Amino acid sequence: MQRHNGTGKPGGLLGTDGHLDEVSKRIVAELQKDGRRSYAAIGKAVGLSEAAVRQRVQRLLDAGVMQIVAVTDPMQLGFPRQALIGIEVEGELERVADELAEMPEVDYVVITAGSFDIVVEVVCEDDDELLEVLSRRIRRLAGVRRTETFVYLRLRKQTYSWGAR
Repeated sequence: MQRHNGTGKPGGLLGTDGHLDEVSKRIVAELQKDGRRSYAAIGKAVGLSEAAVRQRVQRLLDAGVMQIVAVTDPMQLGFPRQALIGIEVEGELERVADELAEMPEVDYVVITAGSFDIVVEVVCEDDDELLEVLSRRIRRLAGVRRTETFVYLRLRKQTYSWGAR
């Protein structure tokens, strides 16, 4: 039986401020360096037993705090065209965001404040596919008023280590 701390998240992960405790942050940081690190190695780095690390990692996964995934380079997988698309929406933002999230070419969807209501990142095989996604799918969604596309020319930095600061 899992303990809960009143926030809907399993107990033993959060500090008194409701955020991840320092040990959990250190475990996340270790996994961000190398998601294949052994629980024993992580335990040595954070001062816990292998079993305690295994339990904490499982609770972090179960709580949706983190995922352990393989990060790929789209260019090397045959998807050299990436773009960020700003979308202005009229009406219900969440409905449009949910429809965008269902598109396989869309790998990132965020509802924003500012000149765009939603920003999405798309990964495509080529410019023809980007045009198809943009013109025939995104712009045809009910409520989409305007889009602005920012085609990636070169990726200079992409990191996933921000979560454990």
